[in-house]
Amino acid sequence: MRKLQPKRRNSTPVSDINVTPLVDVILVLLIIFMVTAPMLQMGIDVNLPRVTAKSVDVGEEKLILTINADREIYINRYKATIDDLRSKLDSIFAARIDREIYMRADETVPYGFVVEVMSEVRKAGVDKLGMITKPPKE
Repeated sequence: MRKLQPKRRNSTPVSDINVTPLVDVILVLLIIFMVTAPMLQMGIDVNLPRVTAKSVDVGEEKLILTINADREIYINRYKATIDDLRSKLDSIFAARIDREIYMRADETVPYGFVVEVMSEVRKAGVDKLGMITKPPKE
């Protein structure tokens, strides 16, 4: 039989840092922060109006919803009422790829009516609603 020898008591401690567990912990923390950082953004998505104008892509004909001073609603050049606006937009967007519309309203139209029209547009499933404005006078 073989005799087991006792461990040496005179072994010197290793003064090198074991880097592998440190790197593992840092990588796990990095992944956790990368996953949770986008979730920390709080707020409401709002498309703010811009003063400067930029060019519009001309892939498809853009829909322009117009409200004149008499509260008449036009989709491009065709007249619509607020009651049948959603059904007309549904039929228009059934054959379109992008669901975006641009809206312009006369400055004398009450804000409540504009919001009511915007609500009907949103109920029709429009993804993007842009507002057409005049540039400020200099």
